[in-house]
Amino acid sequence: MIAFKLPSLGADMDEGKLLEWKIKPGDRVKRGDVVAVVDTTKAAVEVEIWEEGTVHELIVEPGEKIPVGTVMALLLAPGETAQTAVRPQLAPAFPAGAAAPSARRRISPAARKHAEALGVNLDSVEGTGPGGAVTLEDVEKVSRHPSAPGQAAEEIPHRNLEIRRAIGAAMSRSKREIPHYYLSETIPMLRASEWLARENDRRPLPERLLMAVLLLKASALACKAVPEMNGHYRDGAFRPSAAVHLGVAISLRRGGLVAPAIHDAAERPLADLMKGLSDLVKRARAGSLKSSEMSDPTITVSNLGDTGVEATFAIIYPPQVAIVGFGRIAPRPWVDGDALVARPTVVATLSADHRASDGHRGALFLAEINRLLQAPEAL
Repeated sequence: MIAFKLPSLGADMDEGKLLEWKIKPGDRVKRGDVVAVVDTTKAAVEVEIWEEGTVHELIVEPGEKIPVGTVMALLLAPGETAQTAVRPQLAPAFPAGAAAPSARRRISPAARKHAEALGVNLDSVEGTGPGGAVTLEDVEKVSRHPSAPGQAAEEIPHRNLEIRRAIGAAMSRSKREIPHYYLSETIPMLRASEWLARENDRRPLPERLLMAVLLLKASALACKAVPEMNGHYRDGAFRPSAAVHLGVAISLRRGGLVAPAIHDAAERPLADLMKGLSDLVKRARAGSLKSSEMSDPTITVSNLGDTGVEATFAIIYPPQVAIVGFGRIAPRPWVDGDALVARPTVVATLSADHRASDGHRGALFLAEINRLLQAPEAL
């Protein structure tokens, strides 16, 4: 029997709240199927399964908040039956210092559906049904209560506080545990800017490229040349990744950020990469990401150029070993031969893990990004 557990969907995730099952007992599932939607504080994430089998039992109910590693469902492996399968231990593995989740709240299906329609937070509803069950009348009462608009108004600040705490805890661990080193390089962008303008002139408006896509592609290709930047540090060792799953830092409208992956970024043409970036940003801000996008980035890029900052020195997302930052592209003094001229440049930065690489390899990585951006037509 297969135990399907809540996966970790990022370095800042210790627990999640099941919002919806996409499966039911008796359903057959295969690798890559979306089986559940889980709230990770930052976003509602579609959780995929990487086993093949038949759903036997759903252990966790929608609305429950559970730690990472909790068994959510049981599946029968191909060839197994309920009579022959051995039921695994279901005790959840709670994070250090965490308390076990409280007993399940009983909520009638009608009450849950009505609460979703009215935007009522079920955590704030006191149940008056048998055993404290939340009923349709309980939801109606909260929605009619004069303080209900105030409660709704408080939901966003409360959510921001949760996001900030989660990010703060994860980044504090990263700074404590990862021996960071930092490098920067100013990269001339005249050739890339001129090429991009010509390229976009011949493209229909919906198919035009952003400069951010060139920066992403150059970063992904640089990982092929300097593989020490691309992979994960786990169990005391660095494990490089053959594929470049490029995490993209995306700010959320309600505050905070996520860094889901564009898969196989080094192999994707610029037009395809542009479509992937647009789709990822749209779904991230709508709270509709997939678990594979959240759990398997091999390196992250943080581009804050649109905010006007000169440079950004980011903190590594464990278990990754590097993060690339880009500031704004702006005219700056540049020496061209014997002349001092104004040229568009960008400050590229690298924060890297000394356990996986050293400054020399990091410098080669930034130099490779520079070299690639001088030949944008080859990206």
